[in-house]
Amino acid sequence: MNHTSHSADEYDAITDAAAHWCLRLQAEDCTTAERQAFEQWLAADPLHAQEYQAMLDIWQTADHLPRSATPGNVINLPRRRQSAWRHYASAAAIALVALPVGAWVGWEQGWLPNHYQYLESGDAISHVVLSDGSQVELNLGTELRFTNYKDQRRVTLVKGEAFFKVRHDSLHPFVVHAAQGQTRVTGTQFNVWKYEDQVKVTLLEGSVLVSSDANDSDGGYRLGPGMQASYQAGDYEPRLSQTYAHDTSLAWRNGKLILDNLSLAQALPQINRYLEQPLLLADENTGSIRISGIYDTKQIKRLVSNLPKVLPVYLTRNKDGSMLLNRISPPPARG
Repeated sequence: MNHTSHSADEYDAITDAAAHWCLRLQAEDCTTAERQAFEQWLAADPLHAQEYQAMLDIWQTADHLPRSATPGNVINLPRRRQSAWRHYASAAAIALVALPVGAWVGWEQGWLPNHYQYLESGDAISHVVLSDGSQVELNLGTELRFTNYKDQRRVTLVKGEAFFKVRHDSLHPFVVHAAQGQTRVTGTQFNVWKYEDQVKVTLLEGSVLVSSDANDSDGGYRLGPGMQASYQAGDYEPRLSQTYAHDTSLAWRNGKLILDNLSLAQALPQINRYLEQPLLLADENTGSIRISGIYDTKQIKRLVSNLPKVLPVYLTRNKDGSMLLNRISPPPARG
């Protein structure tokens, strides 16, 4: 089957979702609503069913690994099988629960993790301690997955924003994947913001390596405290900058969104992060209007409805239901 219509990032997201559903459907507390949501997800794209079946294949393969596996008789799978196991490794959480011996083989080979966590913050900021002892703070509407491998700790930031305090382990790097890039650390404090295919990394303490290409596993650009790196999916390299003394990137940890004299084109990705449906710009002229202010992250819908009261704009609705910001043209000058 040809999947060229999916980007690498979309393909990985589908694989992660398939692993999540494998895990949830086996859980005792899986609800009827979740099972209905799974059926809808399964029917949404033929690739969903294919990826889910691949997860089940991993379980079945692990079930047939020798129960007496020891360090002296680790199985060497063919190269193609190794690649498949690594690609679908998020499903290992299931195998680890049900098949400890088979999972041990995968752990020793570096294909499978020994721990998997799925985190979702909903409409409240969430604080979580990961299985490795690292701490993560999730902004509203944030979703991420954590898997612990023998050679690295891996986070996939599906959407939203998270602040990390990583437990130091120089032999076990902590890697955050967002869009098509990654941030690699061994122990530090940093923030990662993601909206659609845009990513911004802000470093507070320590150092990190940021790459806009996740395949660049050992390279990247090193940030020091007070630096930021921004990129979009497909960028050759990230854009680096120095934060200023009153940078507002982490205001969300206090429930605030601070817009400091930004154009609407710059502000909308930050605003849309908190909306179920994005607010759109009618044209570049509208996008050039500047906005400032401090807003409650739980009241961003109110901000949108109030924009015509504070800016020379009006709101219209597209046929698909999305809201459109339009600039009010000034009256013609009197001759």
